[in-house]
Amino acid sequence: KGTRNTQSFYCKHALIIMKRKILILFCFVAYASTFAQDIPNRFSLEKAIDLGMEFNRNMQQATLELQKAHKEKWKTLSMGFPQINANFNYQNFIEQPVSLIPAQFFGGNEGEFAEVTFGTQQTAYGGVELTQLLFDGTYIVGVQGIKSFIENAENILELTELEIKKAIISSYSNVLATQESLLVLRKNAEILKKNIEEVHQLYRNGFAEEENVEQLQLTLARLNAQIRFAEKSEKLVFSVFKLLLGIEQEQNITLSEDLENLTMRFLADKEPPSDYSSNINIRVAENRVAYGKLEVKYEIAKGLPSISAFISGAYNGNSNEFTFTDSDQKWFGSSVFGLRMRVPIFSSLGRTAGTQKAKLGLQQAELNLDQTRAEVAVAWQEAVNNVELARENYATAKESLALAERIHQKNTTKFFEGLSSSFDLRQAQQQLYEAQQNLIQSMQNVILEKTNLNSITNNIQ
Repeated sequence: KGTRNTQSFYCKHALIIMKRKILILFCFVAYASTFAQDIPNRFSLEKAIDLGMEFNRNMQQATLELQKAHKEKWKTLSMGFPQINANFNYQNFIEQPVSLIPAQFFGGNEGEFAEVTFGTQQTAYGGVELTQLLFDGTYIVGVQGIKSFIENAENILELTELEIKKAIISSYSNVLATQESLLVLRKNAEILKKNIEEVHQLYRNGFAEEENVEQLQLTLARLNAQIRFAEKSEKLVFSVFKLLLGIEQEQNITLSEDLENLTMRFLADKEPPSDYSSNINIRVAENRVAYGKLEVKYEIAKGLPSISAFISGAYNGNSNEFTFTDSDQKWFGSSVFGLRMRVPIFSSLGRTAGTQKAKLGLQQAELNLDQTRAEVAVAWQEAVNNVELARENYATAKESLALAERIHQKNTTKFFEGLSSSFDLRQAQQQLYEAQQNLIQSMQNVILEKTNLNSITNNIQ
């Protein structure tokens, strides 16, 4: 009976543990499901950009840098606010120092010295000091520089955002182009397989030569090689896309956009304004000039005096034994108020060299600003030309594909009617395949060039 009771107890206990584990597992699965729902499996371009802005690791680092800049702001400001410090000191002389006093003070002979030990063997000290900075030129310049420091972090964040958006759009279009290319290649391979079967049937019946079959088989072999390469490329471009979005490589995703429709959207997009003065690279360069001016002021301010006020209070205890925790221990208090002034007088021309170095840095920043403005102007004109060229190439590629399809259709009909050779058919097929790939590439170029033009005016939507 005792054994049965023990077994029953352990069975009940095991059942309770099992229920708890099931409950924990259910909660974990529910949490994991909720988290997984936050990241969809099907992406539009806009959704991909939004997700990248949230989960891309470079974007997260830039956001953290901006947060650090705001913390640095308060760190700088706090230097001008009251500072309170406490000091505690305990000393136990293993061997007390001995002082020599002229013996004549104690009635001894002149020229002789008496050995005297001052103080107690143990001392304890505790004090609090409040200091307030009244004037410091470097602090004033530092406060002025906070705005430039924050703006620089904001510019870096915006620059990172633009670069990530460009990378996501490029990667998204690259995936679409790879998938479109793979779809076209597979469709061509299927059509070619049917043609080979028909020609092979004609060959068996004596209406075609063996070379005709071999020519088509050679073309099919090249198509299959291109298909295998495209399949590997598809995996690679998807991996890059997931990396940019900051999602796990194991997650299966699909794209909801169509390459041609996406191209039409970019073609219909209005041109960004021609005023590129707000270009992020120009603003970064302008911020460097402002920072350079502050650095010159900072070096000059090092030669100004620094004034601060202080008030402190302290208690000191003495004893030959450790009695500082006793209630009857005597403590002697003191307090003081005063001003401190630090006046730089001579630095062996160190401050002069620092000021000259800062002025040279400012000249470099101004030259860099002029260079950046010129480069952006050239980049703008080049981007406008590239967009126009991409539009023209897309229109030409569409016309070329339509022409290549008609030529291929005519040569196919002539080939099966015995009016043209397999070499002529193969040449028409190669022209068609090349025209198909050129159209896909031209659509992707429209997207990329338009994105590059938009980025110059910080207009990537």
